[in-house]
Amino acid sequence: MPAVIRFARPLSALACAGALSCAPLAYAVDPAPIKVAFIDQLSGPLSNVGEQFLANLKLGIDDANAQPQGVLNGARYELSTYDNKLSAQDSLSALQSAIDAGAKIVFTGGSGSSVVAAMVDAATKHNERNPTKRVLIINYASIDPDLTGAHCSFWHFATEANTAMKMRALANFVKTQPDIRKVYSLNQDYAHGRLWASLGKQMISAARPDVQFTGETLHPIGKVKDFAPYVSKAKATGADTLLTGNWGQDLNLLIKAAGDMSYDVRYLNHSGAGAPGTVLAVSQAKIGKVTWVSEWTPGNGNAQLMQMDARVRQTPAGEHFAPRTVLSVELVTDAIRKANSTDPLKIALALEGMQKQSFLGDVTMRKVDHQLLLPQVVSTIAPVDGKTVKVGYDGTQWGHKTESATPAKDLDLPTTCKMKRPAGA
Repeated sequence: MPAVIRFARPLSALACAGALSCAPLAYAVDPAPIKVAFIDQLSGPLSNVGEQFLANLKLGIDDANAQPQGVLNGARYELSTYDNKLSAQDSLSALQSAIDAGAKIVFTGGSGSSVVAAMVDAATKHNERNPTKRVLIINYASIDPDLTGAHCSFWHFATEANTAMKMRALANFVKTQPDIRKVYSLNQDYAHGRLWASLGKQMISAARPDVQFTGETLHPIGKVKDFAPYVSKAKATGADTLLTGNWGQDLNLLIKAAGDMSYDVRYLNHSGAGAPGTVLAVSQAKIGKVTWVSEWTPGNGNAQLMQMDARVRQTPAGEHFAPRTVLSVELVTDAIRKANSTDPLKIALALEGMQKQSFLGDVTMRKVDHQLLLPQVVSTIAPVDGKTVKVGYDGTQWGHKTESATPAKDLDLPTTCKMKRPAGA
């Protein structure tokens, strides 16, 4: 986008006529925009997830741009959006297009960990080859611990709790639920689905050695239209709980199939249950307890959270607020100001070790692996009762009930990251 020239208000003709001479008109050039990009799915069966993240990201960017000083010395964010079609190859093409357009920050994460891993790898290699055109990847949704573990990168920051952290919070909840006795694992057949199954069995067994795991099934991601065969298999084992990392359409169709079979089961899910359509699916099924973990309980937060939630609910994309997405923009903005620079290397160095008292509570960006530590709250989708559930979602009178909370400091789990740092870092 070309720079916008703002001319000073001209002297009136009368004033100029009365002067011995008139100086040339003064002008000022707006600071160059800080180019950032959004890369996620905006078409296909899971497009509503990407659209929702985009609505949340725009809220954070609008707030940063609205401040009197903008982001830095009058400069403001300029956002470009790219549809990756839930494909790693399309994501890499979008990443290159964003870099070519001058993006310094890429926000992504809702398309799955394998897609994000490919982007992080590509960005890392690009930055090594092109030190003057570096880019940072800010991941607000993909939660495979490998992204900040064995495959960590200096150029990647995760602003969502990873799978192990989420499972720790859920395991803490399971400790208090004697009705959870038999668990069946049903997950999408990709890296994170397999990891959710593995960590669930490990951490839940440690928290509740008496829990029996009755079976395990993986299914293709985003391709199953009827989950009835999968539900029948799980139900036949006598499972009272489904451990599922499904998200988007895959979770909603699973809930529908169980409801159609009158299978009153509890689901143990990560943040996928906070996506569009899941509350509607539960309200239509009328049975089943969808328990999930996120950084807040939708509809039950402090005044600042509820104000932002109300703004997101007014957007065409829908009504599901993901506070960490806004927090991602805040963290980047704080780092730009701390570094007094828009150089991705300096931004990364400023982000490392950053501590912030945020609208979610105390958060810390670990330097060792670039994993954000933030609180995790376990909640269950339930009917609005005016007390424990005050706000309905998806156009229903169903919302979210808080079950338990785990502070960030209790989620500071070990990491396997051995980060390769660039020269001068």
